[in-house]
Amino acid sequence: MDVDHQKKEGYNKMARFLKSSCKMSRRVGLDLNLKGIGGRNISSKCNLKVFPGQHGNKRKKIAGNYSLQLSAKQCVKYIYGVLEKQFFNYYKKSLKTKTNSGEMLLTLLESRLDNIVYRMGFSITRAEARQLVSHKSIIVSSSKTERIINIPSYHVNVGDMIKINTTSKNQLRIQHSLRCAEKVGFAPWINVDVKNMLGKYLRTPERKELSSDLNEQLIIEFYSK
Repeated sequence: MDVDHQKKEGYNKMARFLKSSCKMSRRVGLDLNLKGIGGRNISSKCNLKVFPGQHGNKRKKIAGNYSLQLSAKQCVKYIYGVLEKQFFNYYKKSLKTKTNSGEMLLTLLESRLDNIVYRMGFSITRAEARQLVSHKSIIVSSSKTERIINIPSYHVNVGDMIKINTTSKNQLRIQHSLRCAEKVGFAPWINVDVKNMLGKYLRTPERKELSSDLNEQLIIEFYSK
């Protein structure tokens, strides 16, 4: 894949999205909450009803099955910050379970370390959470081990403790993010000790606890063709 194609698709060889959060939200027509906890409402910055690009206001959305399925896939990919190859691997893994494939796909994405860090309020956005993980600011503690993990896609198991590394506790961005998250409230499937900057992954979330804007069944249909 050449550089021009990589830029067009919105990522680089560091495996991260380069598109602006506004453009990604406009592409699927939804506020994907990419601006962060307690951040500015994206609707005050851009028109979600208009496609991105110079001729976005002239384009019309197609309501065909493929278009709806593709939009559903892009929506979830953008929210969790996962690129195509890794996203497809999550899809294949979800098919191997005996439970609902669509719900398992969301469960796998929710159990990513960068997502758990974001859910616990240690970062304003998932992108910032990936940076914290990559910079070795996160410690994962299980019943057997306690170690620094610098892989954003690391799978967090139920019962694992997530801690901020002592050397990173003075970072103002983490302190600010925790204050914002505390005001908004934490997800019911995690427990967070704001003072000590640590949290526990209590259980996997139920489908009804996740956004109703996500349509995992359309994603399964997209890949099943």
